[in-house]
Amino acid sequence: MISVASPCSWSSGSTQGPAWRLAGMLAAAGVMHFVAPTFFDRIIPPALPGSARTYTQASGAVALVIAGMLAASPSRRLGATLAAAFFIAVIPAKVQLALNWFGSDESTFAMKVAAIVQFPWQIPLVTEALKARRNASLRGWPAQR
Repeated sequence: MISVASPCSWSSGSTQGPAWRLAGMLAAAGVMHFVAPTFFDRIIPPALPGSARTYTQASGAVALVIAGMLAASPSRRLGATLAAAFFIAVIPAKVQLALNWFGSDESTFAMKVAAIVQFPWQIPLVTEALKARRNASLRGWPAQR
């Protein structure tokens, strides 16, 4: 049986809070890859072979799968590990976004600042994923100490 936490486990006081927060964020991001794919298509590095849309859809699907794994206690540890790897794997898209926004006369100053600020944001995402991994039990809910 899959154990699902109560909404109060989203709080920072819960040992599973990091997993739940990442699950929510990844689920939202995954959905956005399908709702607004053009934004994501534009940040696929052009050096990659194949269609940008294929990468956008694959990335969105991966985000949704990882979100589901983080939400279900039996797969939480593996999901957290994959989340950390995923946050590292998308760095080339973050670089491409910065290149696009800095190379465009249409980009506002705020967009250019956001393009730079996003890089350090990957660090807390990775550390939160590693925290979720550490807090996840090898056998499911609750984390064994």
